[in-house]
Amino acid sequence: MENDSAFVAPEGVYSVTEEHKPPILPALSSTTQLYPTRLSTVTVHFNHSKHASSPGLAQLLGANLNKDLRRDREREKERDRDKEKQQPDDRSLSSSDTPDDNFTPPDVTSPQTTTVQDLLVSQEHHHKLFAHPSVSGKKKASSSKPKHNMRTTSSTFITRMQSVEGLNKFLANKQGEVTFMFCNSGKTFLWYEVGTKAKEPLTRISFSAFPTCHDVNTLTASPERLDVVIGFNTGDLVWFDPIASRYGRLNKQGSISSSPCTAVRWVPASSTLFLVSHADGTIIVYDKERDDGVFSVTVPTTQTSNPYFPQSNSHLSQNQSQPAGEWDPLTTMYVTVPPWHPEANVSGGARADKGVAKNPVSHWRLSKRAVVDFAFSPDVKHVAAISEDGCLRVIDAFAEQLVDCYASYFGALTSVAWSPDGRLILTGGQDDLLTIFSPWEQRVVARCQGHSSFVSAVAFDAPKCDGRTYRFGSVGEDNKLILWDFSSGTLHRPKLQHGHHPRVSMASSISLAAAYRRGTGSATQLSTPKYHPAPSRNEVSAVQPVLVCYRPSVIVVYLPNVRFTQVKHIEADMLCCLTFIPRALLTATKFGHVRMWVRPLVIPGNPRRRTHGRQVLSISDLQDVG
Repeated sequence: MENDSAFVAPEGVYSVTEEHKPPILPALSSTTQLYPTRLSTVTVHFNHSKHASSPGLAQLLGANLNKDLRRDREREKERDRDKEKQQPDDRSLSSSDTPDDNFTPPDVTSPQTTTVQDLLVSQEHHHKLFAHPSVSGKKKASSSKPKHNMRTTSSTFITRMQSVEGLNKFLANKQGEVTFMFCNSGKTFLWYEVGTKAKEPLTRISFSAFPTCHDVNTLTASPERLDVVIGFNTGDLVWFDPIASRYGRLNKQGSISSSPCTAVRWVPASSTLFLVSHADGTIIVYDKERDDGVFSVTVPTTQTSNPYFPQSNSHLSQNQSQPAGEWDPLTTMYVTVPPWHPEANVSGGARADKGVAKNPVSHWRLSKRAVVDFAFSPDVKHVAAISEDGCLRVIDAFAEQLVDCYASYFGALTSVAWSPDGRLILTGGQDDLLTIFSPWEQRVVARCQGHSSFVSAVAFDAPKCDGRTYRFGSVGEDNKLILWDFSSGTLHRPKLQHGHHPRVSMASSISLAAAYRRGTGSATQLSTPKYHPAPSRNEVSAVQPVLVCYRPSVIVVYLPNVRFTQVKHIEADMLCCLTFIPRALLTATKFGHVRMWVRPLVIPGNPRRRTHGRQVLSISDLQDVG
């Protein structure tokens, strides 16, 4: 039954029910760099329509009881929020003074169960990255909205904006759960509603620069607003609310960094903070509430030149090719503190900009090569970043320190994802492999062999990950869409040869992770090195795919002519993006051809189609694995 629009998985048939073809692309010269399409999605809950189809008894009597009740509830909630803000707190708020920036992971398990997340997240401490003084010294009740109207703007950076007719009325009539999708294609940014089969996007925006990455804030998403950040090849950033058609600009004209943006992620559980990776090997922390500041980046030259890292580094001698005293990106990350940072050491007495916080919040230099992508751990405390130097770096975001650095088997890494329970990190690379890392065991768990070209994107299917079995997918430049099922039973059978050092036990790894979380671990106290070379093939177990769906495709580029339209077939349009949503999986090609593959129907009582409930591993599960 497999064809270009359907494939059979163990749980049933996935079929294409919706697709969006790329807009007409202009003629591309040989020197033009085309940035691949990226997808970001968000699900918004719309309340039922305020006006019922037929009047009820209360309406006939002239009473708006429901409206009054809702108004009273909203007033009570506002009073409760005001009381919470007035309570004394030893923690400083973020630049926007919203309590949600001081993140505390939610309790997702029952009180009777002791989990790894409870063990590692206990005794939460709030670090300076997530706790900055107020910009104005006053507390804000809520985060602000973008300043400028995109429809009436005179900015040359935004060349055109088109929306469907009656967009506001269309959104006002929405009910229930609605999934929106954002994607970039060429110099165009598109906003779709998933599942409507509408051919035209809700909004189409054309820019003078190329959008390269984007992300939507799931915390602030509501029927009234959506916070979307778009990164560009010029380094510019646009904070955009598609519902209000308003926008704001950050890093305008590359005032902070002119290097192309490679990835952008909102800090989970924060309404204002987001991270942006750049092609110059840096990650910059921004706050959408702040203006751009005058910021000069310190270029690392020696290991001891940065006062932000006073501790010595005992692992510099491990890399013999690194000259003595030179910054080693395999063992440390270099943090430049802006002058308005509360802990910045500014010579000459007090800071001239005291009380005025600006962007950036912080500046991380990870590599001498481009940072390709990064992902937050589920508890938001760590960041997994990949770069063109072929390294996966695990970063303690609160301490702003490098925890571990893992080398790829060959070539650069191209994609990264963190498992829903935080136990595994998945990467894809130019070695045609998917690699599964266990950050708590500090080792490579398995490699997945199935692609015959570079892996473009990887993603976990959260509803089908239960802590023992993990479902994830990948797409590559070979135009293969592959689904994988990885069982924890594989961890018991690593292909280790005699004479190699034994792997770190799970008990000692938990102690290592807990030491970092409690703040008791440091580079001088830990005996394990930060840099981990790639193990050979016969040292690591291999995982075979569940299914391989090959999708040949040829892109058609329309070249406008004076008298007629020419149709020119160029190179195959390669798959470059994969996203799982509750009802389907989404794939996108480099030129912007998006397809929605709807999940198979689950028949109650059918033993062949087992569903997975999302859980967090308990201590007993980890002991079984070790």
